[in-house]
Amino acid sequence: MYEFPSNGRKAFRVDIYNKDVRAALKENQSHAAFRDDWADTQTHEVLAVDEEDARQIMGQRYRPEEGFVIEGVTPEAH
Repeated sequence: MYEFPSNGRKAFRVDIYNKDVRAALKENQSHAAFRDDWADTQTHEVLAVDEEDARQIMGQRYRPEEGFVIEGVTPEAH
């Protein structure tokens, strides 16, 4: 992560995958819009006030209605 925590925000690790990509791969197909590696859990870092804020930020970037599922949010130890 290239940003330093500021304004009361902390770094969080967010684990996320795409359930639609997983389903397509189980049928030996690829998703029309997202890469196959979205079937695996991806780890992203985000600066947020708390876990709920981190979930909201990631939910705006990776929308649940597009199949994205947040598996977990963990504060980063820095």
